[in-house]
Amino acid sequence: MCDNDSLEDMIEYQLRSAGLSRRQFGALTFGAGVGSLLPAVAGAAAEAKESEVDIKTPDGTADAYFVHPSSGTYPGVLMWPDIYGLRPAFRQMGKRLAESGYSVLVVNPFYRTKRAPTAPEHADFEDPATHAALMALAGSLTAQTAVTDAKAFVAWLDGQPSLDRKRRMGTTGYCMTGPFTLRTAATFPDRIGAGACFHGGSLVTDKPDSPHLLVPKMKAQYLFAIAESDDQRQPETKNVLRAAFATAKLPAEIEVYAGTIHGWCPTDSRVYNHDQAEKAWSRMLALFKTALA
Repeated sequence: MCDNDSLEDMIEYQLRSAGLSRRQFGALTFGAGVGSLLPAVAGAAAEAKESEVDIKTPDGTADAYFVHPSSGTYPGVLMWPDIYGLRPAFRQMGKRLAESGYSVLVVNPFYRTKRAPTAPEHADFEDPATHAALMALAGSLTAQTAVTDAKAFVAWLDGQPSLDRKRRMGTTGYCMTGPFTLRTAATFPDRIGAGACFHGGSLVTDKPDSPHLLVPKMKAQYLFAIAESDDQRQPETKNVLRAAFATAKLPAEIEVYAGTIHGWCPTDSRVYNHDQAEKAWSRMLALFKTALA
């Protein structure tokens, strides 16, 4: 989960590296210049076709962004965004993935509360009201809502003409939605072939519904791209994950990315680390190419 410690890490790093006051920082956060941050796509499969869609679930109507190559059929990917929700950065990331040959659904996990956007365009971490609102949104989701939504989203994807249903599906998650990918993979062991988790939180807990306990139910290969700041706080997480996947005899690439702060992968993050984010993205593409073949 994106907890207070993770948010504080992001704040302090940005202030030090940019020489900003906290008030200046608040005015410069997420949403600015997203398109210019994205690297060019190498080896794109085709021009992407994109649309905003509504998906019926047992709990309401979820708004989402769907993007896929304009012709042909491709493996599906369910992309869960971080605590800031469905926004331009994740639409751009979804489109980039689609241009590499995937049918990508980027969802608003907070649809039960509000449609996207679910965070201010320039979210100020120091603003008590904004901080409280974001944490309340995150707290509104549970292990059960993740499973409920995964069932609806996977079924919706499988019903799309651009989906190659002969190939397995992938799922990606960031920060608080890293665990959602494991719950999705465990719910659909014969459908989800790969998962990628970027600076995921609460992957290993002492609770009976800890996500790592679901590994024996899965058949998915995995990538865990761990922030160095997260590893410093919870160094045993990577070891527990490695042991769980080894016991299940499932391939998993689990790596701590040097010099990264929690939240370093989305392109609109002020702690965005271009080189390491590109490395993680390339590892995801390598995983999908193998596991979703």
